Amino acid sequence: MQHSITRKIASLIREFCLVILLALLNVFNVLAQDIQQIMPNYRNADIRQIVEAVGEVTGRNFLVDPRVSGSVTLLSYTPMSPEAFYDAFLATLQVHSFVAVETDGLVRIMPDANARMFESTDPSSSADEMLTQVIKLENIAAAQVVPILRPLIPQYGHLAAHPSANLLIIADRAVNVRRMLNIISRMDQGSNEDIEVIRLENASASEVATMLTALNQSAATSGSPTAQIAADNRTNSILLSGAENSRLRFRALIAHLDTPTENGGDTYVRYLNYADAEILVSNLQTQFAGLSGGTGTTSDVNIWADAGTNALIINADPRTLQNVNAVIDKLDIRRAQVQVDAIIVEVSENLSNKLGVTWAITGGNDEPGAATNFPSTSPGIVQLGAAATSTPPNTALLPEGILSAVGSISDTQSGTNWAAVLTALAGDATTNIIGTPTIVTLDNEEAEIHVGQEVPFLTGQFTNTGAAAGAVNPFQTVQRQEIGMRLAITPQINEGSGVKLLIEQETSSLNASASGAIDLITNTRTITTSVFVEDKNILVLGGLIDEQLRENEQRVPLLGSIPGIGALFRSESTELVKTNLMVFIRPTILRDSTQATFETNAKYRYIRDLQLQQSEEPLPLAGEQERPILPELQEIQPQRSQITPSVPME
Repeated sequence: MQHSITRKIASLIREFCLVILLALLNVFNVLAQDIQQIMPNYRNADIRQIVEAVGEVTGRNFLVDPRVSGSVTLLSYTPMSPEAFYDAFLATLQVHSFVAVETDGLVRIMPDANARMFESTDPSSSADEMLTQVIKLENIAAAQVVPILRPLIPQYGHLAAHPSANLLIIADRAVNVRRMLNIISRMDQGSNEDIEVIRLENASASEVATMLTALNQSAATSGSPTAQIAADNRTNSILLSGAENSRLRFRALIAHLDTPTENGGDTYVRYLNYADAEILVSNLQTQFAGLSGGTGTTSDVNIWADAGTNALIINADPRTLQNVNAVIDKLDIRRAQVQVDAIIVEVSENLSNKLGVTWAITGGNDEPGAATNFPSTSPGIVQLGAAATSTPPNTALLPEGILSAVGSISDTQSGTNWAAVLTALAGDATTNIIGTPTIVTLDNEEAEIHVGQEVPFLTGQFTNTGAAAGAVNPFQTVQRQEIGMRLAITPQINEGSGVKLLIEQETSSLNASASGAIDLITNTRTITTSVFVEDKNILVLGGLIDEQLRENEQRVPLLGSIPGIGALFRSESTELVKTNLMVFIRPTILRDSTQATFETNAKYRYIRDLQLQQSEEPLPLAGEQERPILPELQEIQPQRSQITPSVPME
């Protein structure tokens, strides 16, 4: 019995020890769990310090890229496990454009742009780890899917198609890759779609396709089944694909639209926006008269123009009408305009010098006399004497410059009469002309600008030589001639930015003569050429560099060659003329209204600025009268008031 009591006591002791041991184990587990709970608190800490802390807690090994740097804030207000701490660390890296890639027990931390070279292929990867997936598509083309999915891939991700194998390759964070797989699986669905070709007999395929496309877009907005619609203008057919129920609905609509009109008429009125109806109608009649209308028979096409509304009235079958409208669509377009600036520069210099001596001597008692006269250089003593003895005296023959005369006139018939006249003239004349005519015209349209004035030229005169009764009064005949600048151009714009120009340019001006002239002298410069110039480039059209030296000497034989005294028996004149002329051209293509407004505003403001400068000076003898000034540009085109003008071509 004593032995039994001893065994019971021993059993109780064992049970007590076991209870104590279990209690100690529970306490130990609780303490261990408390030790593993982490509450990170990092404010503007270096990211490398956080990497070290994560390594100590999780036991992972890290390799940090040298480009990984910066301050990081990571705060937690509740305890977290080491794995939760690691997930928070990965999210922090993503916020700062870094990524952690774990391969072979080593975690690489690098910029996310380089993560594609080390991504994982394990579908069970963490949400923030890089993942690569290759997807085989069964029902849709991989190349067609790429443009749709690319906006869903971040910049550091990668999406590409392998058309020959119909594969998609995606590299991104695991969470986004899984989302993309879900989207692709919903897109890659098989269907029983087919393509139908429906030939039209009366309606135009392009017009029917436009109407059906509008209905199809409305159906897509409302969530109804849609179809793909296209028009084949060559066969006047509609191509239809999609689900069976949507194709059936569109077939019914096409059958309804492809019916003849109730009144049986095939007349169509086409209003033109840019082309000239009267010019276009003859070309269309030539093109389509007698052509087949698509049914194997000759089509009767009748087209005429209404000038008042600038419209074409077309009578043709639907197939031919469609072709006519297609041609009109290509021709009735807004044509570009061309602004052409020409620069005409002429600099001339004229130097003239004249020196001459003429004399006359007569003896008494009707003895013969002698005289020298050189009328080609300047009026001589003979001309001057005739002018002085005329009634009234003719002063037009008096020479320009210095006129000096000496002589002796005897009152008796036996005396000797003599006279000598010295004439000298030196003249300088310079001309500097710069003209910048500007003209704007449509592409392939000729334009001409002419700026000048009419100048009177003396062509004849009549002077009475007596005072007899009934004599005709003196008169002069005058003819007027236009002097100025003329520019005629025909531009042709090519497919690029070049312009072919047919140019006729003429400049005429009055010459400032240095030697004196009986009447006005005009200079005329004309260029007719065809050139090719790039948009806004300057090209020289032509020029003239001319230098002329004219020397004239008249003398009495033998006597005029004697040194010294020979100057009394000769007359000399020298004239030097230098002319420099250049013509330049610059085209500017105005493809739309904005460019045309830009150039117009520049010229407008340029002229207005000149008027404002003049308005600062008071008008003499006009009191408070103000000079006329163009209104501000905002009053004409307020919507373009912010456009900065270009500098006018000088």
